[in-house]
Amino acid sequence: MHYQFDFEALLPYWQSFLQGAVTTIEMTVVAVAIGLVIGVLCAIARRSAYPWLRLAVGIYIEIVRNTPFIVQIFFIFFGLSSIGLTMPVFFASVFAMVINVGAYTAEIVRAGMEAVHPGQIEAAEALGLSRFQIYRDIILMPSIERVYPALTSQFILMMLSTSITSQISAEDLTGVANNIQSYTFRSFETYIVIAAIYLVITYLLRFGFHAIALAIFPRRRKLGTPL
Repeated sequence: MHYQFDFEALLPYWQSFLQGAVTTIEMTVVAVAIGLVIGVLCAIARRSAYPWLRLAVGIYIEIVRNTPFIVQIFFIFFGLSSIGLTMPVFFASVFAMVINVGAYTAEIVRAGMEAVHPGQIEAAEALGLSRFQIYRDIILMPSIERVYPALTSQFILMMLSTSITSQISAEDLTGVANNIQSYTFRSFETYIVIAAIYLVITYLLRFGFHAIALAIFPRRRKLGTPL
């Protein structure tokens, strides 16, 4: 059996591929930005003096981290709509991504916070720093700097997981590819193309995260420490 590649059949759909890639990037950027804020707040809450707050955040994290992402999307898009809470496909997709990335970010950031030596906090208190200053300068920023590689890896995994949103008809890169291959019947070529596009997006995100790290972690840049 000899298979003849025909990538020319996909050329009329190059704009659709481009729009799918843009949608994937948009979903990722929005989800990562909001999810990072939620994750940091949840990490702080996990260290709270209030047991009920620690319990509530812990339940949220455990539920998200121990259920499949596709189930979370179906619950938000199909489950909530059954009780009257309908939402657009794009919004439902981003909402599910935010909830997911927020839970994983919380645990990553919390691990960084736990690595901060208590002596550093005591020294900051002795110097008269406020609680906000201690959390910002002594706990939070060094913690994020320490776990930054793990965070960026999680964010890139979230970008790749946008492909699952095609199951609720989201027009991301995979959703567009599914439509194109049904029109052209060139499945092999279609998925080779989007695999290449995903690789390009991944490396663009890595470059972007590296540039952000150079800007917000000047100490590492000056010391030449790998980011």
